[in-house]
Amino acid sequence: MLMLLQRAFSTFIFIIVLNTNPANVMKRRHEQVRLSNLELLVTEAGSAAALARLANTSESYLSQIRNQLTTPKGTPRGVGDDLAAKLEQAMGKPNGWMDEAHRQINQVTEARPYNAEPGPELRGLHPLISWVQAGGWAETASNFELGDAEDLLPCPVRCSKDTFVLRVRGESMEPKFHDGDLIFVDPQAEPGSGKYVVVRLEDGDEATFKQLIVEGERQYLKALNPDWPHRIIEVNTNATICGVVVFKGEVV
Repeated sequence: MLMLLQRAFSTFIFIIVLNTNPANVMKRRHEQVRLSNLELLVTEAGSAAALARLANTSESYLSQIRNQLTTPKGTPRGVGDDLAAKLEQAMGKPNGWMDEAHRQINQVTEARPYNAEPGPELRGLHPLISWVQAGGWAETASNFELGDAEDLLPCPVRCSKDTFVLRVRGESMEPKFHDGDLIFVDPQAEPGSGKYVVVRLEDGDEATFKQLIVEGERQYLKALNPDWPHRIIEVNTNATICGVVVFKGEVV
């Protein structure tokens, strides 16, 4: 028993020494400096999307770093040397700028042009997925890894944490929705008549996107394009509503 206690105590002491190792402390401090400077550059560029374009990197990748999402090894994502160099070059900063502490901008209004208004409140990041993934989202959402998403996008309206994003395909929902538009789909929203819904039919793996029409006990899916063949189809138990569209973003 005494030997077990001594071994446990030794392990405890080892963990304390490891966590207070000067090299580890300096590494964590170095990572925090880079994360703080990343936020300064996002403010200076106007948005994370603008900074990503200037640095020729992915907005999704920057979002993962800013939100400290973990890598497959379980460690938080950080600003590596290559990304730090890209950011410095893109924003006209000298070499090593990312590794030095700089004064935070306390008031956002100081960096905002006088003729600009505050943007909408962003409510978390949601994955851009495929139409096949959307069809089975109810079964896979809880196990979905954000790193598997094509992109991670913020939604400017209130929505549930299970919300996902799809890229519109085709012309069936024109003129309101165009090919390439991004739609935010909330599985928790109520699918009432007139709402735009993402639906999976039992004879297919992919989801489809239409307007829901409810007349009494009968339900229909309607394409908005007046020239679309089979514009209105009746559905019953052969259809599963995957979610309701709560926001549309146009790609420019």
